[in-house]
Amino acid sequence: MSRLCSNNKVRPWVKLGVALMLLVAVTLLAACTDIGYYAQGVAGHLDLMRRSEPIEEVLSRAETSAELAQKLREVQAIRNYASSVLYLPENGSYRRYADLQRPYVVWNLVAAPELEAGIRSWCFPVAGCVSYRGYFSEQKAKQEKLRIEAGGDDVYLYGVSAYSTLNWFDDPVLNTMLRQSRTRMAALIFHELSHQVVYVPGDSPFNEAFARAVEFEAVRRYLLDQGRQDEYAEFLRLRSREGEFIALVLKVRQELDKLYGSALDDERKRTEKSLSFDRLRSQYAELRQQWGGFTGYDRWFAGELNNAKLASVSTYNRYVPAFETLMLQENRDFRRFFARVKEYAGLDELQRRIRLEALLKQSPVRVALKQGD
Repeated sequence: MSRLCSNNKVRPWVKLGVALMLLVAVTLLAACTDIGYYAQGVAGHLDLMRRSEPIEEVLSRAETSAELAQKLREVQAIRNYASSVLYLPENGSYRRYADLQRPYVVWNLVAAPELEAGIRSWCFPVAGCVSYRGYFSEQKAKQEKLRIEAGGDDVYLYGVSAYSTLNWFDDPVLNTMLRQSRTRMAALIFHELSHQVVYVPGDSPFNEAFARAVEFEAVRRYLLDQGRQDEYAEFLRLRSREGEFIALVLKVRQELDKLYGSALDDERKRTEKSLSFDRLRSQYAELRQQWGGFTGYDRWFAGELNNAKLASVSTYNRYVPAFETLMLQENRDFRRFFARVKEYAGLDELQRRIRLEALLKQSPVRVALKQGD
């Protein structure tokens, strides 16, 4: 049975019913032809909510494994820290657990023109326009990937461990999140809760960079407050490597942007594009040697390299240094930082970009990091 949340929000099943009615109304009013996509989204989330149960109930069962119990207790500590210390929302999110019996909660699909540096976007009720489409079924995601590729676009498909419903529902902790290290698990929770603090419909670069900046500072504070010095040192090592990886990717994306805007014919552009990706692989191989054989990005490079893959890195990372600069300006005070970010969120998109670009020029952290699995 569903429960009332601590802040007296409507029961999840009631909210889901309302959301379903709104979805039907919006779909009909917009004469939407993509009913199948919305239907899989509703069905997928309905299944997720049906599987969720209070963490305390899971912990009380004798059949709960010691490993799962340990991870869920860590989740409880992270969740309490998020609200009591970091001023992230105090609500029912991440206080329930759901085992989806699959490795990812959704598969995100990113598309980009073959010979342009831009990225496709899709528009939805509430969330606005975003740079990806999420599927609860990997098979359906792969089918859509093939369909879009047939139209000529570059496509990148990847699994996601967690996502936020922007406080429309009490998002549960998922088995997909518990596959991570406890540091990464904390990062995911801090990241997704931050979307409930500030979210600008239609501005993915703003939203994701803000959440990433929150996640990094929150993890730093959490590990140090817990006295986990060794884990913090490892966290910094991984961030440094991630920064080098992203700097490499963003550099190639800038080079391709110039190529696509040049006067070369399309066939020559395709040839040069392929050569750019070959150089990127070679440069990564050199990085791996410098890292002592660290293989953290081998999976990313194992698949096809294309514009969509590069664009997904840029979306999450370009403005992270800007938000980190803003965090430093507010002396790492989350309340003051959130207030400043809300001011930025209230601006029109052009003004937000101008402010963020100005912060980038002031940033002591010139490279942002990518959220990976």
